[in-house]
Amino acid sequence: QVQLVESGGGLVQPGGSLRVSCAPSGFSLDYYAIGWFRQAPGKEREGVSCISRSAGSTYYADSVKGRFTISRDNAKNTVYLQMNSLKPEDTAVYYCAAVRDRYGSRCPAPDDDYAYWGQGTQVTVSS
Repeated sequence: QVQLVESGGGLVQPGGSLRVSCAPSGFSLDYYAIGWFRQAPGKEREGVSCISRSAGSTYYADSVKGRFTISRDNAKNTVYLQMNSLKPEDTAVYYCAAVRDRYGSRCPAPDDDYAYWGQGTQVTVSS
């Protein structure tokens, strides 16, 4: 079964750090750009970051720029989102998604273009 699996979420204090991971089951990430999204209760889903298949392009939402870093390790078939200086407003369920990226140009991409989505991992920033 083709799916994405997120891990690494949890509870962290304001100002703390957390790294979430995204790994596929049933396919290789080599030819996919990966996006990270989040959704807080009562709010719309927000695109947080993305990375192209070759890591040549990355994107960050203004709300996380300078605090979050996206990276990928194709040898481990995993994409990471390192989150530093976390704020309570970063509290949300974080999802990763994959979009076919033949030419390395699919970051960013419209939400509807992402073919595979994970189930999400909860990140809670609270004292």
